[in-house]
Amino acid sequence: MSAGDESVFKTPWFEVLARPTPEGKPYYLLSLDDYVSVIALTPEGRMVLVRQYRAVVERETLELPAGHVDAGESPEQAVRRELLEETGYVAGPLELLGKLVPDVGRLSNRMYCYLARGVTMSAAPVEREAGISVVELTLDEAITCAVDGRIDHALNLAPLFLALAKHKIPFA
Repeated sequence: MSAGDESVFKTPWFEVLARPTPEGKPYYLLSLDDYVSVIALTPEGRMVLVRQYRAVVERETLELPAGHVDAGESPEQAVRRELLEETGYVAGPLELLGKLVPDVGRLSNRMYCYLARGVTMSAAPVEREAGISVVELTLDEAITCAVDGRIDHALNLAPLFLALAKHKIPFA
């Protein structure tokens, strides 16, 4: 919250704030936890994705492993936790691709995008999130899915673009 913000409505997932504009009128925005997402590549160079039902769009989606940064957690800790919970994979070294603003008109949070090369399946048993299935694709297949709309979440396309643009993963 910034100075002058007024809480209008609060849930466990978000808070609606009224922020005064320079003209003195209230501007309504959503305050929510920061996000993390990861482009996770196996030693063979396959991209680890997740498929899950999303009620907002009323269908299954193909996505990068991602989630919220919990209170007291760093973005790096959150991305490691989310990758493990959603896929059972463990990340070694992480590279921050970018810290993005998901929506400059409505949301006050940030999204941290990571690249994890050489992810491996956890040696210890992992209780994975229910309703999520793991999908492994080649980089070419993942890019095709982005181009043809099977991966259509803007917050997934942004990290993919960053990785491609920075030559962190090869162009298809």
